[in-house]
Parts: sequence; C-alpha cells; structure tokens
Amino acid sequence: MRVFVTGANGFIGTAVIQELIQAGHQVTGLVRSTEGAHKLTALGATAQQGNVESVEDLRRGVDNADGVIHTAFFHKFSHASLSTRVKIVLGGNPRHAASRFMAIATETDRRAIETLGKALSGEDRSLVMAFPTMALRAGSLATENDPSDPQSVGGGRTISETTTLTLANHGVRSSVIRIAPLVHGIGDQSGLLPTLISIARKKGVSAYVADGANRWPAVHRLDTARLFRLALEYASAGSIFHAVGEEGVPFRDIAHAIGRYLNVPVSSIKKEQAGSHFGWLGAFVSVDNYVSSAFTQERLDWKIQHPDLFTDMEHSHYF
Repeated sequence: MRVFVTGANGFIGTAVIQELIQAGHQVTGLVRSTEGAHKLTALGATAQQGNVESVEDLRRGVDNADGVIHTAFFHKFSHASLSTRVKIVLGGNPRHAASRFMAIATETDRRAIETLGKALSGEDRSLVMAFPTMALRAGSLATENDPSDPQSVGGGRTISETTTLTLANHGVRSSVIRIAPLVHGIGDQSGLLPTLISIARKKGVSAYVADGANRWPAVHRLDTARLFRLALEYASAGSIFHAVGEEGVPFRDIAHAIGRYLNVPVSSIKKEQAGSHFGWLGAFVSVDNYVSSAFTQERLDWKIQHPDLFTDMEHSHYF
C-alpha cells in the first residue's frame, strides 16, 4: 500500500513509518525541513517537504496514496509557520497567547483532516487520525465506545475526532486512534515523561497533586506504531481504537519513580499550586485519565509486545 504520513519526523510518526516499511508498504512523509527530509529518506521513505497548514501540500500527498496516517499537530510554537507565529504573538493580550496558539492549532488540525478527507472521499481509502485520551471523560474507565468530552482538559480537540468519524459517511475508511499521554520508548526527548523529568530536575522536587491517586495511561511507542498499521490495513469506517498498554498508572507512582532516579525528594502539592510548579502541564497533572483498550486488543488482535512504563524507565535512557 502507498501511505502518506503527516508528522513524519515526530516521535510517533517516525516509529509509524518504520513499522509501515517493515510491513512492505511504500511511505511518503510530510516534513517541514531539508534536515527532516534527510532523516526520512535514511529510513527508506520518500520525503515531501511542506506543512499541514498548506491545503496544496496535503492534497499533493494524498494524490498518489492508498491511505493516510495523520499524526501531525502543533504541540510546540515552533511547529507553526512564521506567519502563524506572528499572528499568535501579535493577535492580542500577551497573557492570552497560549489560548490563541491552542485555538489555531486545533483549527489547523480540523482543516487538515477535512482536506485529507475530501481528497480521499468516494474511494474507500483509509485515513487514520491520532487523538489524545486526555479528551475523554475523566474519573471513570473510558472505553472505545465512549464519545470524547468537550468539557475535558483536552476537549478542545473533540472537533478533530468528530470531523474524522464523519468522513465515514463520505466513502472514507476513517478511524481514530486515541493515544495515552505517556508514550514512552527510546528517542523520547520532548514527550510528557521527559517534560515531567525536566520539571523535577529544575525544581529539585518530584511532585504530584493531592494524594496523587489520579491515573494516567501509558503505552510503548512501538506498540503504538503497530496499532496505526493495523488500523490502516483492517479498520472499518468510523472505528475508534485506544493506544493504551497500561490502563492507569497512579501519578504518585510516576512522581516517586522520577524522584528515585533523579535522587530528589517527592512531595504532594495543592491543586492551586499545580500551575506554578508544572507550568502548562498544570491543567493535566491532576486529571484521572483511566482508559481501557480491551476492544482494540480484541478487534485488531493488538497485543502489547514491548516494556511497560517503569521497565522502560529502568533502562535509564530518560535520565
């Protein structure tokens, strides 16, 4: 199969491309730079320089593709084009720049999915989209049958999932993979786990909120990549899957592991202190994101084959 991948140089995107190539697929990846193109060709894929903000770049990528895997999202300010960055910075009160960035990132994602879907429509070609489990209802076990929750901490991205699933009505074999916040593995430099480690190192303390009993799901990067391939090959239109290896790791246990490896104290903080301690992550660290992948494992015969979170941390590439 000829596959077009957005976010091709990302932590997950790179693993997806390697998984696809190993399975015999021909892959073209969308990259922003010449350096990124060189990294991609070294993996055996074809590089297409461009940006998810460009309708033309997305359409060109789809032209010769049998399927698309969309992993790109503006997780960092630097991911946006220069003109978009200027719009964010000069668009109003500096204190609201973060919310302007998130609004633009979400709208860019929705528009990209819509563009990819229109280019794929009517031919039963596959579109697989990455989505965060943090956009699910908090506090109870979430399954693949549960809708995303606009009121959740990640609820702003609900429109992306809705847009993807609606494409099933237009001849697109669209599916959504909801990904755990803790995607771990070798090469993880800017994900949530290294971010938490960096904060603990800088602050000199590894913290959790209140009793730290809230749970975060976790999954290995390579297991995630295999799930994307399986969805591309076998998912029916309108499917939802969960890239979750561990349903819910208590945040307190994560903090203790980080503290142990960094040799810093571990401490509980109040919820109102989360923003000052964790920065932009403050809104997420007390969320109870408890998520099942039972249907995913049964439907796609997806089995966890790689180390769990704490085993991975023991291998010390994070420290």
